[in-house]
Amino acid sequence: MAILQVRDIDNNLYNSLKISAKMQNRSVSQEVITIIETYLNSSQKNNKNATLEFLSLEGAWEDRRSADDIIKDIRKNRQQLNRFGKNNGIFD
Repeated sequence: MAILQVRDIDNNLYNSLKISAKMQNRSVSQEVITIIETYLNSSQKNNKNATLEFLSLEGAWEDRRSADDIIKDIRKNRQQLNRFGKNNGIFD
């Protein structure tokens, strides 16, 4: 097996690793390996080509209405929420 040595770790990060390892009944080395494996496995499964995903959004925000029409539509569709009651002095 390969050996990985990491130097100059921030004390707060190392203490967090120690706490996490202790909570999982692992050594710090085992905890680091687990964190790396978890990260790499999850990011590779969900990692689509970011450029293609971004390009697929092209045109999604287009709207032929004028700015005034969009604002009117937003205001028309707002809901009146009376979470704080009327005349409560804070938001009046």
